[in-house]
Amino acid sequence: MTLFTLYPPSRCLQYIPLVLSPSRKKAVKSADKDLDGQMVFEEFVNYLQDHEKDLKLVFKSLDRRRAGKIYSKEIMESLQDLGVHISQQHAEKILQSMDKNGTMTIDWNEWSNDLLLQPKENNIPEITLYWKHSTLFDVGENLMVPDDFTTEEKLTGMWWRHLVAGGGAGAVSRTFTAPLDRLKVLMQVHGSSSNNMCIMSGLTQMIKEGGMRSLWRGNGMNIVKIAPETALKFMAYEQIKRLIGSDKETLGILERFVAGSMAGVIAQSTIYPMEVLKTRLALRKTGQYSGISDCAKKMFRREGLGAFYKGFIPNMMGIIPYAGIDLAVYETLKNSWLEKCGTKSTDPGVLVLLGCGTVSSSCGQLASYPLALVRTRMQAQAMMEGSPHMTMSGLFKQIIQTEGATGLYRGLAPNFLKVIPAVSISYVVYENLKMSLGVKSR
Repeated sequence: MTLFTLYPPSRCLQYIPLVLSPSRKKAVKSADKDLDGQMVFEEFVNYLQDHEKDLKLVFKSLDRRRAGKIYSKEIMESLQDLGVHISQQHAEKILQSMDKNGTMTIDWNEWSNDLLLQPKENNIPEITLYWKHSTLFDVGENLMVPDDFTTEEKLTGMWWRHLVAGGGAGAVSRTFTAPLDRLKVLMQVHGSSSNNMCIMSGLTQMIKEGGMRSLWRGNGMNIVKIAPETALKFMAYEQIKRLIGSDKETLGILERFVAGSMAGVIAQSTIYPMEVLKTRLALRKTGQYSGISDCAKKMFRREGLGAFYKGFIPNMMGIIPYAGIDLAVYETLKNSWLEKCGTKSTDPGVLVLLGCGTVSSSCGQLASYPLALVRTRMQAQAMMEGSPHMTMSGLFKQIIQTEGATGLYRGLAPNFLKVIPAVSISYVVYENLKMSLGVKSR
């Protein structure tokens, strides 16, 4: 069927004023080449011709059987190739939204009639990109699975703008939640069944010892390490994807987990001394160190190079459960919402994505928290007078014997308290930085 069979000239001129629903307005605006606020007949025809070509390419990529029709199984397979897994039931709902004759298939006429006057980003690959980039937020942890970028984004330079926006958002959110982060470290190291340090007593103790400024001790190093960690993780992720042998722009869940975990190990191994410095600076007393370089010099003189890698093993071990559970819970929650509530749209919406990300990150932190606690105590052992230098297994045994299993979760309350504000602040800053850098929102 040709373009002018669908929309003959006589109908086009009458049709333009009738289609301006919010989504149609966006489509018509994109066709207004001279930006005069009006769309003449030629502009409308050119828009339809260009958009029809795009729709045909997407239709052909979905029509794997080359039968001139799209089946629900083909929708599932195409989404799986893009890293999005949905059920048969949800694929059928997507199909039924366009199936006008009840055959449980979509032919070219149904496909073009349903999408020809929709905004161009409403196709399956673009929806998937929206899902990915809407989840690029930072909750102050360093084990996030890297984001995927398309070939087009890499060629146009949009990838580094996304990374800069994400890094900036992480810096702002970490600064706002730094008092809770420092409180968590203090509770992990100094909290015990005898002193029973809580949130209020911990904050009061910090302010009494060093004033309001002491609440942000260690935050400078926390921000400094964002840039090298993000860059290393992204570069390692891209190289590991090639080693895996995947030529797809978007990896599946298992491939993302493997590549993301390995990239996290490489990035963490490189920047780990910064992690130790952050802990030492957060635990320091007033006047103990004049700054980051002074702390590093004194550590090296007193303890040698090995001091910068204390707690390295539990830190590396924590990457696997965190990344795996975070990714699995996120995908499960998102797909469950789509199956139950996504009857009319394949777009979950920002609030749903942020909710899924908050819950999945919390679950990942809960699973890996005992390892994080032991890591922090190993990093701080030299600062605790009279404390013996113990191994990872020795610390686990000591904590369980003296404090019980709950001792492995000291500091968990302030850690969870910072998740929601960190996600919210990070998302707002990320969106504003994207606009400033000229990144197109999905």
